Amino acid sequence: MKVAVLMDSFKGSMTSLEAGNAVRAGILTACTDAEVTVLPLADGGEGTVDSISSFIGGIEKRLTVTGPLGRPVEAQYILVPSRKTAYIEMAKAAGLTLLNEDERDPYVTTTYGIGELIKDAIASGAESLVICIGGSATNDGGAGMLQALGARFLDKDGREIGRGAEGLKDLCSADLSGLIDSSLCITVASDVTNPLCGPDGCSFVYGPQKGASPKDCEKMDSWLKNYADICGFDPFEPGTGAAGGMSFALKNFLGANVVSGADLVMEITGAETVIRGCDIVVTGEGRIDGQTLNGKGPFRIMELGRSCGKKVLGLCGITGDGYEKCLSAGFDRIVPLIRPSMVTSEAVKSMEETAARVFSGADVL
Repeated sequence: MKVAVLMDSFKGSMTSLEAGNAVRAGILTACTDAEVTVLPLADGGEGTVDSISSFIGGIEKRLTVTGPLGRPVEAQYILVPSRKTAYIEMAKAAGLTLLNEDERDPYVTTTYGIGELIKDAIASGAESLVICIGGSATNDGGAGMLQALGARFLDKDGREIGRGAEGLKDLCSADLSGLIDSSLCITVASDVTNPLCGPDGCSFVYGPQKGASPKDCEKMDSWLKNYADICGFDPFEPGTGAAGGMSFALKNFLGANVVSGADLVMEITGAETVIRGCDIVVTGEGRIDGQTLNGKGPFRIMELGRSCGKKVLGLCGITGDGYEKCLSAGFDRIVPLIRPSMVTSEAVKSMEETAARVFSGADVL
């Protein structure tokens, strides 16, 4: 029996490879003669660059940048000099995991540090950028990043607005004459199809998990709508609401091409070749629910597995509302962990035990 294991990270407890290797250990406990191949999986959010680093080569560049609350943070990206390409992960400089829970406040969190990473990559010779967005603590429409790259967003008195979503409430005009040359080739890896504004926009859908109240979401949505209108871009275009509107800024101001983060990672790691050569595909994430169907990594793996005629098993920490839709969509089986845990060692052990239990059955799927 050949098994391909492609697990997304379990945020806060296991990286993609930690989860995948735990599944492998469990399978081999139950089926000692199984051939198990583990590949990383990510969809543009936290951990994406780490998951593909061994496949892309290059050198790690570290620098201190402006964090989401304005405090200095040490961030890193990967530069591949031979291809003049830099791989940047938004969460490294503006991620939700950089904040304590009581510090979450999308009114003030900024993407300025992402702009600093981009500037450093360009200064280091990068002509192409792959920017992985997701897991952000921000909701500023990418304005902070653009400010770091030379854009000027001005209030009624011609002064620079403040950083964060709250700064956008004072926006009256934009001066883009100093913005970096948009001839850069920029690819954005994202897993979100939401627009910038509206009931399905970034403020209402993702603002609450970043610390926003319903009233906050209403205000931020109106500020982002004004921001888009002043700059002459469509606030309701699908996909522009990713990472608090970072995709809106990268696409419209810098000419970026937005692609599926999961598909990009799968291409880099050669996932299709591995899946075609296996009998069973195992994938999953911390929570499998209705949102999994919105282009997330495990869903894309399931689609690929089914297109190759393979059985697909989903392993997750917990199931949530709408997980049954994932079964209808093509998963053969979805199994939550025996004992979900946010402690890495406990989560790994539970993953091993769960995989062993599943593969000990006479009929795995």
